[in-house]
Amino acid sequence: MIKKLEELVQQAQGQKKMKLVVAAAQDKDVLLAVKEAHELNLIDVILVGDESKIREIAEEIEVNLEDFRVIHKEDLVEAALTSVQLVSAGEADFVMKGLLDTSILLKAVLNKEVGLRTNNLLSHVMVYEMPTYHKLLLLSDGGMLIDPSLEEKKGIIDNAITVAKALGNKEIKVACISAKEKVNEKMPSTVDGAKLKEMCQNGVFGEDVYVEGPIAFDLAVSKEAAAIKGFNSPVSGEADILLVPTIEVGNGIGKALTYMGNGKSAGVIMGAKVPVVLVSRADSAETKLFSIALGSVISAKNN
Repeated sequence: MIKKLEELVQQAQGQKKMKLVVAAAQDKDVLLAVKEAHELNLIDVILVGDESKIREIAEEIEVNLEDFRVIHKEDLVEAALTSVQLVSAGEADFVMKGLLDTSILLKAVLNKEVGLRTNNLLSHVMVYEMPTYHKLLLLSDGGMLIDPSLEEKKGIIDNAITVAKALGNKEIKVACISAKEKVNEKMPSTVDGAKLKEMCQNGVFGEDVYVEGPIAFDLAVSKEAAAIKGFNSPVSGEADILLVPTIEVGNGIGKALTYMGNGKSAGVIMGAKVPVVLVSRADSAETKLFSIALGSVISAKNN
């Protein structure tokens, strides 16, 4: 079981090398992360985008493009579609967002003819390493789904479980976050949390998965808080996955973990045939590297 993001990098180094394709690769920060990942022997690389701009940036940051395959596609829509086609054709194992809108890349991913769509929901999964928590903590969805329905929350959990399994988790403990532990019809997150727990008890999420809900954040991550409040659950203080009720909650918790809690992180979109590495321009180079490693490890598990 991987407990540190550096261990994730080591896992990627020790497995079969995956091939990453970057859509609209003319982005300095992304190329820096790709350069480091390649130097660490994590990945092989295909860069799709405006070749002149890619070469200009590569010269600036001292990237030897002889090590990479470069495909010229100046149009962003074409760059996204070409990147996805390469994965569909088996020439790449996963894809990363470069200098283009997320919507353009996801439209290509969901393209019915050449895309990577499945029957699964697409959702964003963040993985956090916290100095105050004893293992990696997954958070979803703070990046895509604004106000997910009960069925969408089931899909979010399914995708997060896939990531947790790729990280080597044998037992997976899911906390359906709300403001309280009692069901209140005026608070939909409590109702959904209880229903998701019941689904889990009926075997919907498979073996060795425990879903607790509704449950407040403090009880999910702190055994002491649970003991004080008399809340008994195998998930208390042991959560692997935090299912958040809305994008605002996920976004707020995630940024608090990063900016106030000194958390390190990695992020991918799940639900397609392959992981989609999606990082913010504000993310550190370290976060981008960890995200590439995460995508690589998940891809290897899928192969």
